[in-house]
Amino acid sequence: MTVFDRILPIASEVLREHRAIVSQLEWLVINRDLNARVRIILPESVEPDVERRKQCEAIYEVLAARIAPHAYPVQTGILYEATRDEACAGGTSYPLDDFDKVWLVDRLATEGNWANIAPETDGAPRIVFFSIKGGVGRSTALAACAWKLAQLGKRVLVLDLDLESPGLSSSLLPTDRQPMYGITDWLVEDLVDNGEPILDGMIATSELARDGQIYVVPAHGSDAGEYIAKLGRVWMPKVGDDGTREPWSARSHRLLRTLEARIKPDIVLIDSRAGIDEVASSCVTDLGANLILLFALDGSQTWSGYRILFNHWQRARVAEDIRERLQMVAALVPELDPSAYLKDLRERAYDLFLEKLYDELASPDAEGWSFDLANELAPHQPWAVRWHRGFAALHTLHGRLEQIDDDEIRHVFGDLIGRILRYLGWGDGYPKVIDGGAF
Repeated sequence: MTVFDRILPIASEVLREHRAIVSQLEWLVINRDLNARVRIILPESVEPDVERRKQCEAIYEVLAARIAPHAYPVQTGILYEATRDEACAGGTSYPLDDFDKVWLVDRLATEGNWANIAPETDGAPRIVFFSIKGGVGRSTALAACAWKLAQLGKRVLVLDLDLESPGLSSSLLPTDRQPMYGITDWLVEDLVDNGEPILDGMIATSELARDGQIYVVPAHGSDAGEYIAKLGRVWMPKVGDDGTREPWSARSHRLLRTLEARIKPDIVLIDSRAGIDEVASSCVTDLGANLILLFALDGSQTWSGYRILFNHWQRARVAEDIRERLQMVAALVPELDPSAYLKDLRERAYDLFLEKLYDELASPDAEGWSFDLANELAPHQPWAVRWHRGFAALHTLHGRLEQIDDDEIRHVFGDLIGRILRYLGWGDGYPKVIDGGAF
């Protein structure tokens, strides 16, 4: 009896045992379907070639026996397609380790695709606030960053894409300034070509801005309406008259581009859903983010979650496409002995990046994408956010921000904001960044 996690290792073993035959094929696709059963897909040219077809059937027979029950009878276990692109269409695909011509395609129940890394946007910089777990102060930090950037005269566009746990808009808008509609409304209306009429009704401006402006696009409008019924439809692809399908992540990206064209922001801040689901994958990998802030608490659940994600990028051979955009953030740094806490978090982040994302260098002088533990510019070097009782368990963050002063923002979020400004090349909103991550 074989479990799911053994499918790929066993498939690799079987294919290595038959490498001479596999190497003669133009390509081969291992197809894992929604029920976690495996077929192989071959070029159409193999089917009429009796000798090669029998060789491939023999390979599948061995594979099926070893991965049972995750296989089909030999008679139905092999499919044929004209091209590899057609064989992989509609699924998440990446090349299999140690093979130049073998690909894996996963058919998933959701359209989240952590292995599809969109290129960085070349317009207004987009920063995604992401965390493996909720409750780490991610949305509060985003609101504080928007507040400070607006005080510096920037036009800030804020999107609440934490659709299953909405609330960011209440941090930046009082109840009477909430817009009529939100992102969920647009995603549903867009399915029937009714998105354009509600665009203006889903953007509100925050009165917290001073020299700049904060444009807030919430998850839902002032009246959430049938939110659960709408939420169950936002993930739907849009099907055109010609049968083409636009996945929900592509629709979200189209919405973002439309909002940017209207508002012309200097910067876009995106609040992502926590966890490893289809909403988060869209925010992190599909929206062309320039900087992805990985909020972390120093606990086993945090590192286990990020290790799963980094493993996936490594296995899918896309780690190099995203790693330079990543940055660890130490969330809710405790008041007691913060330096020791940050030191421990930095070391665990370093171990993870070194194992999964940094290049292995033969010597200190060798070239590659890697950093020393103490390097202040390294992505594993955490940007710190203090825990502060003034921001904990607030009934309304908007009311808190109305009364806040620059010194308080500096005390709690100064390291994060200062480093964001340096990253963007926008000077120093807070000139003294915390040395070495210590307070």
